[in-house]
Amino acid sequence: MNSFKTYFSLFAFTLLFSVAVNAQKNDPITLKFEVSGICEMCKERIEKALDTKGIRFANWDVETGELEVVYKPNKISEEEIHQRIADVGHDTEKVTASDEAYDSVHHCCKYREDTKH
Repeated sequence: MNSFKTYFSLFAFTLLFSVAVNAQKNDPITLKFEVSGICEMCKERIEKALDTKGIRFANWDVETGELEVVYKPNKISEEEIHQRIADVGHDTEKVTASDEAYDSVHHCCKYREDTKH
């Protein structure tokens, strides 16, 4: 009977520990980083690129160029977030948009020095 209590206690501890570790993996993370852009059209494009599974909140500030993202790391990675933004033509701190993606943005959204009008 004493060994049953020991095994049960060990099982209960292991189960609780597993639940706690998994809960931490599922906790949302908040990121803040710079994204290149100029206007409200850029804001709409950047935020729409992040309208995907795993992202709970995305807000790009036109004035500061700072993006705030709240996401679930078990659904999407930080690298994938940066890549999604670059794929729609906006440079981030970690990923530069391809020339093709950048060329696809509206002419008023051209933020690179050599292409501003």
